[in-house]
Amino acid sequence: MQCVFVQIRCKPGTTYKVADEIALREIHSSLFSTSGEFDLMMQIFVPKDVDIGKFINDNVLDIEGIERTLTTITFKAF
Repeated sequence: MQCVFVQIRCKPGTTYKVADEIALREIHSSLFSTSGEFDLMMQIFVPKDVDIGKFINDNVLDIEGIERTLTTITFKAF
């Protein structure tokens, strides 16, 4: 499995709705509210043979209220 972090910027006033929708989809390992440029950070584990961009596009980006995402792919845990 590939560990991926997705930071999510929400339209004003939609952060809790976006977080609720992500929770309902059960695609994440962890979901955090954050400060700074992004409102949420989600940790997901994607099978190594799955296209990460397509997975995010198909499972995350259709959620109403998401303005922008930033995906970080991890390589090795120490």
